[in-house]
Amino acid sequence: MFTHAVLFKINKSELKKYYRDNKMWARHAKKAKGFISYYTMKRADFKDQYASVYSWRDKKYHDKFMGKFHDWLVSKSYAKVKVLGYYNFNSQQHF
Repeated sequence: MFTHAVLFKINKSELKKYYRDNKMWARHAKKAKGFISYYTMKRADFKDQYASVYSWRDKKYHDKFMGKFHDWLVSKSYAKVKVLGYYNFNSQQHF
């Protein structure tokens, strides 16, 4: 499994737009081959920090989706956000 997370700083006035944008991104990801799940998370103990977290069966599915949709979805997004970091994870142990 491959997980991609983006950490954002988002002003409170932009949250409704961010949530709406997330629904749009997730709607397209759900249709993509290899997609597993999507979560929006608020960072504990940090003000105005949120993460969008996507899980895929393998990095190749993520890469294909991003290559096809990333720039287009960014152009359709409304929320003004500041990217604080990108994080990629490969699963190592399964229970």
